Amino acid sequence: MSLTTTTSPITSPTAPASATWVSTKIGHSHLDRAAVVYVRQSTLAQVREHTESTARQYALAEQAVALGWDRHDVQVIDADLGMSGRSTEGRDGFRSLVSKVCLGEVGAIFGLEISRLARSSADLSRLLELARLTDTLLIDGDGVYDLTDFNDRLLLGLKGTMSEAELHLLAGRLQGAKRAAAARGELRTPLPVGYLHDDQGATLIDPDEEVAAAIADVFTAFTATGSAYRVVAAFAGRRFPLRAYGGVWGGQLRWGRLNHARVLGILNNPCYAGAYVFGRYASRRSVRPDGSIHSGITLLPMDQWQVLIRDHHPGYLSWEDYLGNQAKIAANRTHSGARPAREGHALCQGIIGCGSCGRPMSTRYHRDGTGAYECHARKDQQATPTCRSVSTRAVDEIVTERLLAALNPDEVALAFAAADEVTDRRARTGRAAELAVERARYDADRAERAFHAAEPENRLVVRTLEARWETMLATLTEAQAALEATRNAAPPLPARADLQALIGDLPRLWRAETTSARDRKRLLRTLIADLTLLPETDRARVRVGIRWHTGATDEITADRPLPPGPAARTPSPAVELIRALGPTTSNDDLVTRLNAAGHRTGKDRRFDIDAVQWVRHVHKIPTPGPLAPGEISVAEAADRLAISADAVYYWITAGHLPARRGTGNRLAITWTPDIEASCRVRITRSGHLNRKSQPVPAGEAV
Repeated sequence: MSLTTTTSPITSPTAPASATWVSTKIGHSHLDRAAVVYVRQSTLAQVREHTESTARQYALAEQAVALGWDRHDVQVIDADLGMSGRSTEGRDGFRSLVSKVCLGEVGAIFGLEISRLARSSADLSRLLELARLTDTLLIDGDGVYDLTDFNDRLLLGLKGTMSEAELHLLAGRLQGAKRAAAARGELRTPLPVGYLHDDQGATLIDPDEEVAAAIADVFTAFTATGSAYRVVAAFAGRRFPLRAYGGVWGGQLRWGRLNHARVLGILNNPCYAGAYVFGRYASRRSVRPDGSIHSGITLLPMDQWQVLIRDHHPGYLSWEDYLGNQAKIAANRTHSGARPAREGHALCQGIIGCGSCGRPMSTRYHRDGTGAYECHARKDQQATPTCRSVSTRAVDEIVTERLLAALNPDEVALAFAAADEVTDRRARTGRAAELAVERARYDADRAERAFHAAEPENRLVVRTLEARWETMLATLTEAQAALEATRNAAPPLPARADLQALIGDLPRLWRAETTSARDRKRLLRTLIADLTLLPETDRARVRVGIRWHTGATDEITADRPLPPGPAARTPSPAVELIRALGPTTSNDDLVTRLNAAGHRTGKDRRFDIDAVQWVRHVHKIPTPGPLAPGEISVAEAADRLAISADAVYYWITAGHLPARRGTGNRLAITWTPDIEASCRVRITRSGHLNRKSQPVPAGEAV
């Protein structure tokens, strides 16, 4: 045991008169180390309003000096002002205190009460164990505690447990009162912008018409566009209201820009549908890989809300419209697998899959504006032999034709019959749920009457009847929840007159220039659930499977449209005519005959010289030669006669040789055995002709 000093009790001038410290447990080993005063308040509001408590904690530094510590050995740790002691998360001051204790630098820890150190028994127990190992004293308003003493350690453990229980009881009382008031719809909570509390506490729409109009326009824009981002675009250049809560701007109306997060906050808030809700969020604690504890707020599903009172106050939209908006928002969440209608002319974007590997197909747009559906497996180098890429035009055209064809009178009659059947099925399901609620209410009322009829003194009977009544009430609650879920499971079907009007206008509406690609996609998805590009060995054809929302399926097979280049090719009849006449017919004659026969080019134009020459080039059709049968050229005549070409030209000019101008203005000489013989006679008689070689015998190749 360390050396102790005996001093008379010292009373704090700022503490109650009964608060004294017994110093017999304080030894030199404690005085040689630092005295740490731990200062903490649970919230910033307590720091701001409960200044007396903070002052009393700071005054403990003087008590440490009075108990024998040097003033420069007294340290004050106040980094946790405004931090709750429920856990060590974010409490840097407490962590610093634990570190100093572990290093053996602390002789005593001062606090008004032990609960100031930690409200958690686990955290406090760890600190007490470290204090025992390092012989660190704990000093509060009740005395000095030596953790090496079993009795002191037992007493501090009990006080820590009582402190944690006290926190639990206080929180339970506060939360119970809040839940009771919320169950009646009377718990006043901060209202979203667009609502105010009147003098009696009732909730009413903000009388500021600009504020109310801005909120209403958010729901109108979302109904028209179906996208929160497009609502933000609709409010570009327009200010939007915001009511501040807390701080210097608390309660004041501010104006700023509408962003995506605020749009989602408005659309997801049931208060705008006239509903009072309590318990939408829950606090969740998780342990991170580094061992730290993280606290977060989680949005609960609707069936887990503690209180939901519909038609509690005037709303900007109905409850059914609110549920419809929630369904649209869920359909827009791409990270959860949804594929909403987006920009781009590809109608089947997001709802078409590959029938070969089962993966979804992405949409890729080219620089020229055309698009293609491409299997994801091709990007991952995992494509099957029948995975393919197909142009959007090849699929969109046949799907559009099938969609519009489905809206014929016979199909419409079947759709109306199916709608009537769905309506009857919903009515039967809803009626069954209503009867279940009625039976559960009767059983609960019967159990209540039996409970009140029993004698209160007969506790055995009363406890049994009370338990039975609570069971029946729980069954009634479950039946009512099932009825509510049945009513909210699907949006109401449109009226028959609305369907007939829509069907009559749909083809015209589909082809209208004012209808955007996004609107066409939304119309398409109202009837078609998804599409599948089925495997097809013929690369010139495409097979598409359609699954309708009714559960029916269709399969369409069609020829793939040619690419832009081949699509502009010259029609086959014109090519065959040029192929047949081309070797013997000039281009001018071909142009005349093609146009006379009514043939057109691949671009639907009349034929001209350039078009004919292009067909000859592509299909390798020869042009007619310059020489007709029985004709030879000047060079060939000179070779046959073994004279110079100039002599042949002279004879042609002088009229001794018959010749004509052919294609390309080339000379074509009529050549017969008689003409060749006369030419040789002329050569023999001439004395100055230059004979190049021996003459070719008469009668050989012409």
